[in-house]
Amino acid sequence: MTPSSDDPPKPSHQAPATRVRRRPAVRRAVAVLGTGAVVAGLLGAVPASPHHGSHTAGQGSRGGGTPAKSPVATGYGGAVSSVDADASAAGIKVLKNGGNAADAAVATAAALGVTEPYSAGIGGGGYLVYYNAADGKVHTVDGRETAPRSADKHLFTEDGKPIPFAEAVTSGLGVGTPGTPATWEKALRAFGTKSLAQTLRPATKLAKRGFTVDETFRKQTADNQDRFRDFPASAELFLPGGKLPEVGSTLKNPDLARTYQQLARKGTKAFYRGELGRDIVRTVRKPPVAKGAERTVRPGDMTVRDMRAYEALSQQPTRTSYRGLDVYGMAPSSSGGTTVAEALNILERGDLGSLGEKEYLHRYLEASRIAFADRGRWVGDPAQEDVPTRGLTSQRFADARACLIDDGKVLESPVPPGDPRDPRECERGDADQAAPTSYEGENTTHLTVADKWGNVAAYTLTIEQTGGSGITVPGRGFLLNNELTDFSFVPVTPGVHDPNLPGPGKRPRSSMAPTVVLERGEPVLALGSPGGSTIITTVLQTLTNHLDRGMPLLDAIAAPRASQRNSARTDAEPALMDSRVRRQLEALGHSFKETAEIGAATAVRRLDGGRWRAAAEPERRGGGSAMVVRPTGR
Repeated sequence: MTPSSDDPPKPSHQAPATRVRRRPAVRRAVAVLGTGAVVAGLLGAVPASPHHGSHTAGQGSRGGGTPAKSPVATGYGGAVSSVDADASAAGIKVLKNGGNAADAAVATAAALGVTEPYSAGIGGGGYLVYYNAADGKVHTVDGRETAPRSADKHLFTEDGKPIPFAEAVTSGLGVGTPGTPATWEKALRAFGTKSLAQTLRPATKLAKRGFTVDETFRKQTADNQDRFRDFPASAELFLPGGKLPEVGSTLKNPDLARTYQQLARKGTKAFYRGELGRDIVRTVRKPPVAKGAERTVRPGDMTVRDMRAYEALSQQPTRTSYRGLDVYGMAPSSSGGTTVAEALNILERGDLGSLGEKEYLHRYLEASRIAFADRGRWVGDPAQEDVPTRGLTSQRFADARACLIDDGKVLESPVPPGDPRDPRECERGDADQAAPTSYEGENTTHLTVADKWGNVAAYTLTIEQTGGSGITVPGRGFLLNNELTDFSFVPVTPGVHDPNLPGPGKRPRSSMAPTVVLERGEPVLALGSPGGSTIITTVLQTLTNHLDRGMPLLDAIAAPRASQRNSARTDAEPALMDSRVRRQLEALGHSFKETAEIGAATAVRRLDGGRWRAAAEPERRGGGSAMVVRPTGR
């Protein structure tokens, strides 16, 4: 039986070498704690929310037909959790009409292309991790964008020096061949029961009728308005009448509705081999800049051949055993699965549940620091790089690195990478290869879906930073990505091979970490987050909060976050910065930098009797939207 509530499975604290495979007992003690209770204390209370602490669905509609938003829902028939209520409702509609988790994931993602166009859309890419109940296996789809075939390691250099980052971001040069439509098609063919046309219907209607602008959307528009004004198609769509959209107003996207209709009629061949693809190539090669704009907008070298050659890839997921559970993630070209797995393997040597807040956070931060050091040295596109995925996710390598952690002091960043191909006892690495983590854009989005048959989807998709390239394809209603800026412009460490340099048709390294957790072969949890390189730490902290620290799922998501990515200073949210534990950690040698928000997680949790619990952020990014097909109480 699965747990009767979202109380986490009780961790098995046997030594890692034992690898106990017995089904863990349920941690019953947590059930007596009210939602939010275990998060309070040294880290500060969970942010107040009108829905926080409720374990009923809280769904329905408010004025204008817009679904109400709640961060938690419990019930039968399947569940959807995303950042947006309209998008979650699109997925729920497909589930209600007999679709499965793959169908609902595509429907939700398509709707996010309408309501979250600065984070995702068909102009970008992403990664899907999918548990298929029919064969009892976890599968993945790599829909990462690719560089043009003409690209080489000098793509972002000029006269031997890297070009200004801003000029790469807002350009055709930074646009990779989009992978999202191919991901949808591949997922539906492999796992779905509905056609692409059927799954696109809710999003098409949403684009036609419009969605209600909220404060987050207006702020993101304001942050990008200078860029959008330099591209007429972007300005027309996102700055109606030349002004920022007002909160509470309705924003329609008839061009995207027509684009979705074309995809519904002709399939993705219209995108990769037809007029849609030609429009993308034309826009990349000659960005349509407004007259009088002073911005330097570099053209890209994408071709029709690049579009035709694109393929979303099926590949094996990463897998590690943690406390008797099996944790599956996304293998390279993403670094999410390997880095989460390595950090979990490092942390498994100790009983995190018995530690105080200071000791727990110290070990979590140090494990993240070490795992990011190894990520930077070894992870790239495996089609063009020799990536030691098995070594990075092995307990042997983690054990060789875990001994670096000292409960009495902090490691000095950047920590040198170890060698997963030949781990040595207490692997300290070569100091000459130490390198900080490079920048990644943060505005991705994530959705999680489960259905009544037990299928589960964890899907992270993106156009890179907020607003992507800033360039809307004229007449098509969607922004193009700037994912190629995730490549290293020059080697991070001079003289040391960098696996993330550009190359022909190469996929830039990502941190996206959609994750599915199984217990004795059955799904119990799925989660993920946006946030650039902080995605990895958000997933890791949420997992350990829930599985080790005993927090109910909603509390595990809402808890204040810190993100250490092999840098001298750790990013931390205000609730942690204002806490006593921060000063305790500083006494050990930690240094912090305040950041308003880290990540925006969504998750689903399997309960007993065919029930699911969906959970999302109570506050971050305006709060997420959790829904189920048939709501119940506890």
